[in-house]
Amino acid sequence: MTDQLLKTVPAQTGDARAALTGLREEIAKAVVGQDAAVTGIVVALLCGGHVLLEGVPGVAKTLLVRTLATALDVETKRIQFTPDLMPGDVTGSLVYDTRTAEFSFQPGPVFTNLLLADEINRTPPKTQASLLEAMEERQVTVDGEPRKLPEPFLVAATQNPVEYEGTYPLPEAQLDRFLLKLILPLPTRDQEFQVLSRHASGFDPRDLASAGVRPVANAAHLAAARAQIARLTVSPEVLAYIVDLVRATRQSPSLAMGVSPRGATALLNTSRAWAWLAGRDYVTPDDVKALALPTLRHRVQLRAEAEMEGITADSVIQAVLAQTPAPR
Repeated sequence: MTDQLLKTVPAQTGDARAALTGLREEIAKAVVGQDAAVTGIVVALLCGGHVLLEGVPGVAKTLLVRTLATALDVETKRIQFTPDLMPGDVTGSLVYDTRTAEFSFQPGPVFTNLLLADEINRTPPKTQASLLEAMEERQVTVDGEPRKLPEPFLVAATQNPVEYEGTYPLPEAQLDRFLLKLILPLPTRDQEFQVLSRHASGFDPRDLASAGVRPVANAAHLAAARAQIARLTVSPEVLAYIVDLVRATRQSPSLAMGVSPRGATALLNTSRAWAWLAGRDYVTPDDVKALALPTLRHRVQLRAEAEMEGITADSVIQAVLAQTPAPR
C-alpha cells in the first residue's frame, strides 16, 4: 500500500468522508510516517474488520492505536498481553456475590468499541483463542450464555516479529480473523529526524492531548460511511479479477496453503473502502492491487522449502499480481 491516497482525497466530500480523512490528520500529529499503516487502520474501520500491526519494538505500533483511540470518539480499552494472562481476563467471568449468594457476570475489557490488544503474540495460544469468537461473531460466550459486544467493535492488535524471543505465533484460524496485517517498517532518516525534533521540542507520547490530538470522528460517521460503501458498484470483471488472484495463490508452488474464500471476500471489502476514500462510487483493478498485500499476506502459508530459500508471503503475492491479467 502506498501513500498515494493521502494526496488524492478531497478535503470535503461529505461529513463521513471528511471525518474519516480527518482521522489520519489527527494521527499524524503524534505518529511520524507510517502512512500505509494509518490508512490501513481507517480502511479496517470502514469495513468493520480487525487489524494486526507487526513491527520491531519502538516503531510506534502502540502509539498509533492509542492516537486512533483519542481521535475516534468511541469507548476504548487496552489489554497488555502477557504469558500469565488468562482467557477470563479478556472475556470476563462469573463472580460469586456474597451479598446475594449468586453468581454475576463481570464483563472483561473485550466489551468495548476499540480494543487495543497489545503484544498479542506474547500470550499462550489458549488465551489468544479467547478472542476468536469475539472477532468473528461479535459476541462472547461465558457459562453457555452468549453476550453481544457493542457496535462498532474493532480489535487493533500489535505484535513483534515471530522470530523474537518470548513470542507465540498466532494460529492460522486467528490470523484469518484479521482483515488486514500491516507491517510497520523502521523510519527513514528524515522521519527519524522529525521524531527526535518533536521529542526535543517537548512532545510526550503519554500525553496526546498536549500534542493537539482531538476526537474528529464517531460511531455515527462510521455507520454513515459503511452505508455509502455498501452502495459502491463492483463490476463482474473486477469480481472475476479478485477470484483469479486468490485462486492463483492456491496454485503457487511456494505455498502450502493459499487464500480462502473468506480472504477473497475481505479483499473485495477493503477494495470498496479504498475506492470510497478516494471519492469514487466504483471499484477498479488498481484498488484491488493496492489492498492485496495487507489483506492477503497473513492468509497464506509458505512451504518449508520456500522459507529456507528466503521466499516471503509478500513476494509470492506480488508475483501473483504480476502474473494475473487485470481487466481494463
